[in-house]
Amino acid sequence: MSQQSALEIALAHSMTEDEYETVLKMLGREPNYTEIGVISAMWSEHCSYKSSKKYLNGFPTKAPWVIQGPGENAGVIDIGDGYAAVFKMESHNHPSFIEPYQGAATGVGGIMRDVFTMGARPVASMNLIQFAGIEGDSATAKKHRFLLRGVVDGIGGYGNCMGVPTIGGQTGFEECYAGNNLVNAFNLGICKSDEIFLGVAEGIGNPVMYVGSKTGRDGLGGAVMSSAAFTEDNESKRPTVQVGDPFTEKLLLEACLELFKQDLIIGIQDMGAAGLTSSSFEMAGRTGSGMKMDLDKVPAREEGMTPYDFMLSESQERMLICAKAGCEQAVIDIFEKWELSAAVIGEVTDTGNMELYWHGELVSDIPIQPLSEEAPILDRPVAKPAYLETIEDVKMEKELSPTDAFDILWKSLEVVDKGYIYNQYDSMVQTNTIEGPGSLDGSVIRIKETGKALAMSADCNTRQCYINPELGSAAAVMEAGRNVAMSGARPLAITDCLNFGNPENPEVMWQFKHSCEGIKAACKELNTPVIGGNVSLYNETNGVGVFPTPAIATVGVNDDMNKVLGSSFKSEGNDLYLLGDTYSEFGGSLYLKEIEGKIAGTHPVVNFETELKLWDLVIEANKAGLLESAKDVNVGGVAIALAKMSAVGNMGCTANVSLENEKDIFSESLSRAIVEVKPENAEAFNALAKKIGLSHTSIGKTGGDSLSVNSVNKTINTVKEVYFNRFKEVIEQDL
Repeated sequence: MSQQSALEIALAHSMTEDEYETVLKMLGREPNYTEIGVISAMWSEHCSYKSSKKYLNGFPTKAPWVIQGPGENAGVIDIGDGYAAVFKMESHNHPSFIEPYQGAATGVGGIMRDVFTMGARPVASMNLIQFAGIEGDSATAKKHRFLLRGVVDGIGGYGNCMGVPTIGGQTGFEECYAGNNLVNAFNLGICKSDEIFLGVAEGIGNPVMYVGSKTGRDGLGGAVMSSAAFTEDNESKRPTVQVGDPFTEKLLLEACLELFKQDLIIGIQDMGAAGLTSSSFEMAGRTGSGMKMDLDKVPAREEGMTPYDFMLSESQERMLICAKAGCEQAVIDIFEKWELSAAVIGEVTDTGNMELYWHGELVSDIPIQPLSEEAPILDRPVAKPAYLETIEDVKMEKELSPTDAFDILWKSLEVVDKGYIYNQYDSMVQTNTIEGPGSLDGSVIRIKETGKALAMSADCNTRQCYINPELGSAAAVMEAGRNVAMSGARPLAITDCLNFGNPENPEVMWQFKHSCEGIKAACKELNTPVIGGNVSLYNETNGVGVFPTPAIATVGVNDDMNKVLGSSFKSEGNDLYLLGDTYSEFGGSLYLKEIEGKIAGTHPVVNFETELKLWDLVIEANKAGLLESAKDVNVGGVAIALAKMSAVGNMGCTANVSLENEKDIFSESLSRAIVEVKPENAEAFNALAKKIGLSHTSIGKTGGDSLSVNSVNKTINTVKEVYFNRFKEVIEQDL
């Protein structure tokens, strides 16, 4: 291979000329075809975080309850009584746009492997998915109805087959996702806190073993494909989308959990993006070891595969193991019992290099640490987006009555119940779900071994992030934590999935930089460290990028699973309180979008101290048995929050909120909630609120067959009819 042809191949693998020059210096020679494939994958945006690493440094990652922070397959927190929660969220955006079913399904499968690789049994899944508008007969609407149905089918199909409940999530619609829908998958598992396994390879001579499905050519180039913007030619990328098999993954899960009960292995790593390449380099790289592998010993399901194919394939349901010397057959026996492939394909060395052999011939020799150390860390140009110069100057021009405004907002697909989606998910399998999808705010499972409960929520208000990336990202952390707190659980840590446009655009990098600053500030002040996550860039098609979408998933613990607080009305005649202050804040609001047709305005005020007081009040009041229900106030304001509590609780309410402007019942001021209190507990609740120092106002009572909020009055039947039926009518309109 000549110098010119090697360079051409490198450029075709999305490597830059500067990166290629670095490779020449690192190797001291020209790379061969396999080495170009391996290095381009490791240096891809998807694997190296080369555009984002600069801004991820400085995230708060430590707390007394954090067992494992970023850098492993998943993060781990202590949940008491000798148990740990293992969780992470990752994106599968590009594959899901090309092939929605398999893209979403393999995203779910991949995140589950990240969790059970750590030694934990997956017990709960969530997702955050974003699409363009799906109403009407436009080509985009039809396309995204198809994408949404395929994504939901893929999430449900894989999760249901795995026997892991999908218990919550968020679905949003903005036109910026027309060329790139987002699919962010979250999974959480539980294990004993002293039985956690890491992705390491060490001990000279210890065997390196391949287990799971056989390797094919599916997914070749997936990591590199996800590190570039789309054009009209997306269909040609279909072969880069992996194909999943949840039944095989279920066998792999059970085999791994059986393996973990015996003292047979040093470390284990999921083969995710870049397959055997990333897993082998990461395992050896974490310990400074070397590794040699005989690629012809890798179990294959296709004829004529090459070393390049084996290293870059992203076939699903596979693991790489560093076993203890002498334990090889015991490992093989476990996986063969579960009808899975298992083979010794190499060993740990002290060379510091990754040596790849093909039928006895050395075909690649790459220094592991230099590959990591020389990986580009880019300092891309940043420039404040031009649209931000005028976005705050917005006027409310339409004169609508609160009733007319309510009717428009209440039928928004962002607001209405998504039963069409979550009814395709098995949310009750494993029989631990306390608050599942559709129950509003945080989702909750019991920890049957300890009597505690785990609450979780995945959130991001993309419009707020668009008008102010820093405050919007902070607000996303606040919102996810608030939803957890509304269930009575104390938020402990987050995982994130940072979805942005093309990093080669300075305005996108400005958005990313400021989004990270917002997350850092919020996590620090709210004491919810970041224990892992994912960055997804190049979410752009034909020059149109997505809104900044830093999806945040928060996990918290409730010490008593019998004191999980619901978010819908429980019984008639109870008092309703609005916690927190309401201002005339409509920046990035649903009201501005649906009624004024604008995504603009000044971001609502962010106050971390007030947010913490809100969490403390609800958590402490719930512990004392003073609350019947609690729901945070966010999209659509107080009116929409009360309407949701009524619809899901099948109960009316009468509320009168004293506000400066009648439109402010739709304001989206932050750090607010509505709580339901029995009259006999009102005095104790008011005393606690006063002690904590959070403003609170009595606004009405539950009961009756109508929803009455200031001048808005609707029968409960009317409210429920729209809430529970509208989404299904829209998504099925062309079936």
